[in-house]
Order: sequence, then C-alpha cells, then structure tokens
Amino acid sequence: MKLTKLIERQQFQGKLAIICGGSKGIGKETAKFLVQMGASTCLIARNQEELSKTIQECHSLKKTKDQFITSIACDTTDKDKLEPLINQFISEHGVPDYLINTVGYAYPKYIQDLTLLDFQQNMHINYEGVLVPILILLPYFMKLKKGHIISTSSMMGYFGIMGYATYSPTKFAIVGLSEVLRHELKPYNINVSILYPPDTETPGFEKENEIKPKECLILSENAKLLSAAKVAENLIVGIVKNKFQILPGEAKLYNFLYRLIPKIFRTLSDNEYRQAIKKAKKIV
Repeated sequence: MKLTKLIERQQFQGKLAIICGGSKGIGKETAKFLVQMGASTCLIARNQEELSKTIQECHSLKKTKDQFITSIACDTTDKDKLEPLINQFISEHGVPDYLINTVGYAYPKYIQDLTLLDFQQNMHINYEGVLVPILILLPYFMKLKKGHIISTSSMMGYFGIMGYATYSPTKFAIVGLSEVLRHELKPYNINVSILYPPDTETPGFEKENEIKPKECLILSENAKLLSAAKVAENLIVGIVKNKFQILPGEAKLYNFLYRLIPKIFRTLSDNEYRQAIKKAKKIV
C-alpha cells in the first residue's frame, strides 16, 4: 500500500488523532502525513515553542477547512496535569480515533557508569510517558467501543545490545503492555499497534550519539539509518492495515531472525561486539 495513494484519497478525512511527542521527530512527521490525509490533530509535548513551529508546518498541509491542528503543552508523565487538559480537549472536539505515542529518549552509557536514578528516569519517561495517556483515554475508548492505540517501542524492544541498559527494558515494557492491551481490549473493538523503529534520524538520535560508548557507536554504524519521515510513512501504512507489529526498515528482518534463530542471532551479535571492542581500542 503506497503512502501517495493514501494521501490522494485523503485516507484519514474526518478522523482525529492525539500524538504524544508530536513536536519533533517521528511524531512530527506522522502529524504532517495525517494532516495531508485529512485528519485533525492534537499534538502533545512539553515545549510550546516547538509545538507552535510544528503546528505552523501542519497548517500549510491542510486539505479541508474543517480540519484543525491544536496542541497541549504538558509532560505526558504528569497524569494530574495532563488528564484535565485532555478531558477539556475531548469536551470541545470529541473522542479521538487514534492515540499515537512517540514519547521517549535513550541514555546509552556503560553499565558501570549508570545509577539507579538513570534507570528510574528512563523508565519514568519512556514507559510512564506512554502509559499515562493510555490510562486517560481508555475509559473513553471503552465506553464507545472504538479507538486505536499506537505506541513506540524500538528494535531494542525485542533484543538488547551493550550501552542500552536503561533504554531497552523500557521498550520491552511497552511491548508487554501492548500485548496485554491487544488481548484484553478485543471485546471493546479497540485496536493496538506497536511501532519498532530502527535507528532513526531525529534530534534525539543526534544527542544519543554524542554520549554513546565507543563500542556502541561502532555497532550503530553497521545499521541503516532511516529518516523520521520514512518511519512515519511505515507507521501510517501500518495503522491503515491495522497491523499489531509495525517494523520499518531493518527492524522487520532483525525481528524475523531473532524469533527464528535466536541462538545464531546472539552469536552474530556477540561477534560484532568483539570486533567493535577491537576497533574502539584503536580510537584515541
């Protein structure tokens, strides 16, 4: 299914999406595509200035006069603040058709350099920042027996490599939550999807590269970097096809190999790590 065809026929005309983490990266590109296809959107992020810039970009892509693009400036981990804001939005605009969670960050470090607080902070933002919007919107979705929850995991959500000790568990947690939601919400006709992006060209990824252990950076060089727009394109197509697992780029192949031949996959991963260690020693 081609994205261009979805745009041409305005696949999401009359639909409404809330996008958490919608001011930049994958969330921003997803918002732009949805607006081009006729959807109205509410973008949630902490920085109002970045939200305003993204809204301005989205406005130029509107297809109908009935579309609207608005925002909520709030930390998605703060349920006490976020819940009344979402409730107010719903009272004014109605229950959204989609909740798209793209909130998260990585903090790649050597395990011996990490503190308990580092683990807690990464779980707080990456997991609770996804969980809180779901908990807020679930009563609405369940009452109407409709809705689609899409959450962003990672390739690190089904296997782990060195450097990602704080990050990978948060992405496994999102997968576990989504698996339960998929099963438990079947009687309510609520769809659930998980996005597994590979390394993606985003502002967050640039910051991540600045602090990565040398071996981790070398391992990342072997991966094919996708643009945020390409990942968003895969996300949109996955939503239309109602896929539970959305696997852009190399994520699909890696997922297949890890599930099919886990022992061989780990052996290959270990070999790459040994080579990265040797290469890292030569870097001054």
